[in-house]
Amino acid sequence: MLELVVLISGAGSNLRALLRAAQDAEYPARVVAIGADRDAEGLALGEEFSIPTFQVSYGNFAGRASWGAALADQIRPWTPDLLVLSGFMRLLPHDVVAEFGPHIINTHPAYLPEFPGAHAVRDAIAAGVTETGASVIVVDDGVDSGPILVQERIPVEPHDSESTLHDRIKHVERRLLIQTVLDIANGTVDLKEATRA
Repeated sequence: MLELVVLISGAGSNLRALLRAAQDAEYPARVVAIGADRDAEGLALGEEFSIPTFQVSYGNFAGRASWGAALADQIRPWTPDLLVLSGFMRLLPHDVVAEFGPHIINTHPAYLPEFPGAHAVRDAIAAGVTETGASVIVVDDGVDSGPILVQERIPVEPHDSESTLHDRIKHVERRLLIQTVLDIANGTVDLKEATRA
């Protein structure tokens, strides 16, 4: 059974999908803790699904390094097999990536390497492209620059707003995340091998 710690910054819609998948006794992964970098709405899922939560608010620290050390202190006791960033809007400091990598994955609402960064959906619309996508990657020290595990194209409709496009992307992100965790648990995806490729 793969044990996951999931980090969020918002409502945790991808996390909710993962928690629902994990309720199936046949699904070979379970979330052991939920963490956030702020008072995130998605922390309420901890109570709903009886999962411990923790919060390491970035604003309480002098900088990324001290915040990262405190975040690692909260993650470490859970000894997760996999750290999942799900709508987590902070770049992990090098020391955190070094300690838990390559067993860190992230979902991203674009077909990487297109539109990295925090405003991928807005950037896709501004660029006038006819398609974007969703990706699941291994986290490295860069901004959405790690090895791509899986991705899928999603059309941009003529009258899409950032909100409508993001909603469609999230449906695909959830499916890809659930399948990727399953593939890692089953050994179909080897994160160490992915980082060597």
